[in-house]
Amino acid sequence: MTNFKTAKMMNRERKLKLSKRQQISSGSVSALTHSSSGNSLKRPDTTESLNSSLSNGTSDADLFDSYDDRDDEGEAGSVEEHKSVIMHLLSQVRLGMDLTKVVLPTFILERRSLLEMYADFFAHPDLFVSISDQKDARDRMVQVVKWYLSAFHAGRKGSVAKKPYNPILGEIFQCHWTLLPNDTEENTELVSEGPVPGVSKNSVTFVAEQVSHHPPISAFYAECINKKIQFNAHIWTKSKFLGMSIGVHNIGQGCVSCLDYDEHYILTFPNGYGRSILTVPWVELGGECSINCSKTGYSANIVFHTKPFYGGKKHRVTAEIFSPNDKKSFCSVEGEWNGVMYAKYTTGENAVFIDTKKLPIVKKKVRKLEDQNEFESRCLWKDVTYNLKIRDIDAATEAKHRLEERQRAEARERKEKEIQWETRLFHEDGECWVYDEPLLKRLGAAKH
Repeated sequence: MTNFKTAKMMNRERKLKLSKRQQISSGSVSALTHSSSGNSLKRPDTTESLNSSLSNGTSDADLFDSYDDRDDEGEAGSVEEHKSVIMHLLSQVRLGMDLTKVVLPTFILERRSLLEMYADFFAHPDLFVSISDQKDARDRMVQVVKWYLSAFHAGRKGSVAKKPYNPILGEIFQCHWTLLPNDTEENTELVSEGPVPGVSKNSVTFVAEQVSHHPPISAFYAECINKKIQFNAHIWTKSKFLGMSIGVHNIGQGCVSCLDYDEHYILTFPNGYGRSILTVPWVELGGECSINCSKTGYSANIVFHTKPFYGGKKHRVTAEIFSPNDKKSFCSVEGEWNGVMYAKYTTGENAVFIDTKKLPIVKKKVRKLEDQNEFESRCLWKDVTYNLKIRDIDAATEAKHRLEERQRAEARERKEKEIQWETRLFHEDGECWVYDEPLLKRLGAAKH
């Protein structure tokens, strides 16, 4: 109840500053859990159109879809405005406390799910697919590192750090990016399988699923058929209170697979930190990460450096890339993961490795809300997103609370009926979560 009181405190403050906007209707959220009657849905039907109207009374899906764009986030004052609410929240937690079960105030939420944020790893899809274009194993490793280091800045847009929605168990997010050129017969041919059926083979397609609630684990997968490359990953987010910061430990790993070369690059993820939570929050990454290809023997060590208390730069990153059996790297990279990174080679060559400011961000394509299934991210969170957009924090909090209560009720029902939750698109394989129908499997089946 403490968390709900915090939300109430915040609502009273908000009412003094904003006129009361249209309240969200109390329509129920569609069931998220699988039916026990035998007609459970294992794979989303991407051709089915849900004739849904929004809870705010509008059926304009085009207008609603724009609410997921974050180009107008200018809300730097929101944290300062609600400082007393945050102070009340901080009084309820202690240093080192696991924040998994702590409900944070709605006004600090980013208007999208964590599953959608993971899609930003592919905001530069051309860098991802170009890994398989390299003819030499050494060049492929360098390109993997280049894509990896470019994968973090797009997901942390804006000057104020905000927290994405915690995905609901069974929640799905799908999208794709179309690559250029896209005018040849080969590139216009459509795919019939994979994460997003019905798009060009010259696309990077992506799907993510919340496969576990306790602990919170997200699995995601991407592929490009034309380039015969795929990526599979899972991340368990474990957050802790660190005083004036919040730390998020990203436990898990990813795997880039170049199918033409039978190469698999295993990589890990940095931790995230929300700093200055009482003033203007900002995000930094920290920790040591690695990339290893067992077949070729090439490897890389990457360090995301946290800013020292006094002096030092924000967002600093360094990387060392090694040839097989060499203890001395042939390439050293240094710079800022959200800025410019420079490479120094043992050959004496010095060059810009990546300039994230100049890299064009390719906008992901997502099916319109009216065409989405009820368990897809934007459809699930539509009421929260809409009301955050119009800054009706009361209604956003109510919508979020209903979703969370629905999830708890469904968990209780499954426990009472001794029903095991079944994931939709991923399965557990040892300590990893793997996409059911990866490109490697489908191409192998096509040969026989």
